[in-house]
Amino acid sequence: MPVLNLNLDLLFRRPYAVIFAPFQHFFAFLLRSTSLGLAFGRPQATLSSSSSSPTSTSTSNPAAMASKKKIAIMTSGGDAPGMNATVRACVRMAIHMGCDAYCVYEGYDGLVRGGDLIRRMEWHDVRGWLSEGGTLIGTARCMAFFERAGRLKAAKNMILNGIDALIICGGDGSLTGADRFRSEWPELLEELISTGQLKKEQVNQYRHLNIVGLVGSIDNDLSGTDATIGCYSALARICYAVDLIEATASSHSRAFVVEVMGRHCGWLALMAGVATGADFIFIPEKPREDNWREEMCGIIHEHRKRGKRKTIVIIAEGALDRQGNKITPEMVKDLLADKNGLALDTRITTLGHVQRGGTAVAYDRMLATLQGVEAVKAVLEATPETPTCFIAVTENKITRKPLMEAVKDTKEVAKAIERQDFELAMSLRDAEFSEQYNSFMMTTAVQLDKEIMLLEKERMKIGFINVGAPAGGMNAAVRAGVAYCLSRGHEPVAIHNGFAGFARHPNDKPVGAVRPFNWLEVDGWASKGGSEIGTNRELPEESGMETVANLIEQHGFDALFLIGGFEAFHAVSQLRKAREKYPSLCIPLALLPATISNNVPGTEYSLGSDTCLNELVDYCDKIKQSASATRRRVFVIETQGGRSGYVATLSGLSVGAVAVYTPEEGLSLDMLASDVRHLKDVFAQDKGQSRAGRLILINEKASKVYNAKLIAEILRDEAHGRFESREGIPGHMQQGGVPSAMDRSRAVRLAIRCIQHLEKFGRGAHNRVKRDEMSAGVIGIKGASIVFTPVKDLEENETDWPNRRPKAAYWLGMKEIVDILGGRPKYEQPEPDLTGFKAKDVKRGLSAVPR
Repeated sequence: MPVLNLNLDLLFRRPYAVIFAPFQHFFAFLLRSTSLGLAFGRPQATLSSSSSSPTSTSTSNPAAMASKKKIAIMTSGGDAPGMNATVRACVRMAIHMGCDAYCVYEGYDGLVRGGDLIRRMEWHDVRGWLSEGGTLIGTARCMAFFERAGRLKAAKNMILNGIDALIICGGDGSLTGADRFRSEWPELLEELISTGQLKKEQVNQYRHLNIVGLVGSIDNDLSGTDATIGCYSALARICYAVDLIEATASSHSRAFVVEVMGRHCGWLALMAGVATGADFIFIPEKPREDNWREEMCGIIHEHRKRGKRKTIVIIAEGALDRQGNKITPEMVKDLLADKNGLALDTRITTLGHVQRGGTAVAYDRMLATLQGVEAVKAVLEATPETPTCFIAVTENKITRKPLMEAVKDTKEVAKAIERQDFELAMSLRDAEFSEQYNSFMMTTAVQLDKEIMLLEKERMKIGFINVGAPAGGMNAAVRAGVAYCLSRGHEPVAIHNGFAGFARHPNDKPVGAVRPFNWLEVDGWASKGGSEIGTNRELPEESGMETVANLIEQHGFDALFLIGGFEAFHAVSQLRKAREKYPSLCIPLALLPATISNNVPGTEYSLGSDTCLNELVDYCDKIKQSASATRRRVFVIETQGGRSGYVATLSGLSVGAVAVYTPEEGLSLDMLASDVRHLKDVFAQDKGQSRAGRLILINEKASKVYNAKLIAEILRDEAHGRFESREGIPGHMQQGGVPSAMDRSRAVRLAIRCIQHLEKFGRGAHNRVKRDEMSAGVIGIKGASIVFTPVKDLEENETDWPNRRPKAAYWLGMKEIVDILGGRPKYEQPEPDLTGFKAKDVKRGLSAVPR
């Protein structure tokens, strides 16, 4: 047991840390056995200064070095946006869990060279890292680590620093090297002892090496996870570039061949093709047939014949034909420009390392942060028998998976491509990859594949209607749904301006609210924000349920596809309940949630929420830059979201907010007082380092009394000149802008699923619709699956109707992570409001006030 050293300064700043020091192994066990180690509350305000300096570690006293778990964090391989968020999360979570955090600079090269390339990290050392691109601790190729002598040096340097736990963020090559390092660890230690480089007593404490991997790769090329850190940021760069290129392509009626990264993985090319509505794509996993030249020219010729003025072809750098021959952008350009063929004015754009650059988008920051927290937990829970794991995400769920199985599958993809076994290559990718490929084929070759057309008697007339506030991805979803309908022979019909337009302007002259889609116009909607067919919040009962029912019968709709937020959910609920009275409403109804608030029951993700988070993160980054430049300034930012704190919480996670106020938790005077004291402590400890500005985020309905302006004024008054405060209200800009790449690509996938769901019921299915609860359903992502849930079940079991949100939300636990990583001290929870007779009795003194 280590000697109890009563440091008085530490005693007054962190009394419990001193008292419990002798029992650190016991409490570490308790912490590890609880979710995220939160059983003992949040870190104290002085957490940032609680760790000793790097010079206090003595290599001559292994027992002293082993008094705390020492965790090193390293980035390796190609840089990826979000790596800095990973390092920040790992460092702060490690410190929160009572460990010492180290960073290994320059990747494996730093591990081999040692010295000041392995540095002890304090809480404040990673301040402001969320908004930085690349990796601030560096990455480099290290040939020395490929040799045993290099790994021997790395092991020695780790022992000298007392480190036996390593978190590595990199690609499959970096993680494979880490697993090999771990497997050799016992032999390396024995060699260090036998050669006299280390003494046995120095090594005994570190007989087992724990390693956890985080996948940082813009290619999204590791099997077993839906997304790797950085991939959505790279995809955002590609989509932004293609959007710009489309403008000049349309102006000059040109064709552009855009080359993107991806030697063995076509994820970037595929998702960019889906998100931008490209005419043709080339990916290594799924080469076109031998007649790919004729196929491409045929599709583009058809698009041009319909009046399309632009042509976009996206090609992955590893694109091949079915014989394994490389397909280059120059080959595609020459084919498109051939004077005896399409004769298009064609240009090549190679995006190159632009795809790696810039700051991480909101999703990558969130993913990196949550995975970093999970990585620390995994390191602390690992045993000598635990296989090396990596942290993955499946749909919306963070999970741990065996590293070498994923690496093996990843390498098998490359081998399968080399063997020209493309079916195996596609099967080794995740389910989303294949589904998105099919979605792309369906939306780019509209009405060209006659084999997938349904018989006349099976074709349906499907109404498309948007309900609620606009959200990014609505137009992409409509485009995908229309494309699928046309390809199958269905008749898609637009209902403009929601139920208000449907009820009051259905047959106006010259143009009514109900009219067929023009595919040439719709085809350009992939990147458009807002809602091209209009939307509003009016519900069917407000428009007149009888009128709506009569119009559905009049126009002969066989199904309705609704896109929108909680109002759309409420609308489906009203239509379902009215079926008994109005038989014409006995048609299948499918809802695709689309709202920045992400408050629709039945799903953990809504279209538009990612676009909103990106807008907010961009806004907050600029505001925080101002706050940091003036050093002693706090900005209070008001977010939208209704009575759902999703936007405030996840943007707080993505920008490193010092506090987040949500409707679910509420806001009290005690909370404000605690946060004011915390901010005073923070600025009192500020020694002049940069990035000293702070952000507080408050949801628009977190309190009936306190808003951003009032809180900023309270902070300003209570600061007594010690710091400044300002409010910022981004308002409806959170709904606008170009939809994010994620919202666009998911819109396509989910919209097609919705139409396929409606298609199962067919025409004239009134009796079946009345019996089948799935005939009125909501599509959603839940955990690791995409599911349809009957609206009836959601109405009765999962909906908090007064607050217009689900009764439970998966993201609520992230609020505590925001507080932990922001260093927010523990505070008293707000008291719940009394309602009904209980409130009246307490006011009259007839009942005791509940505590």
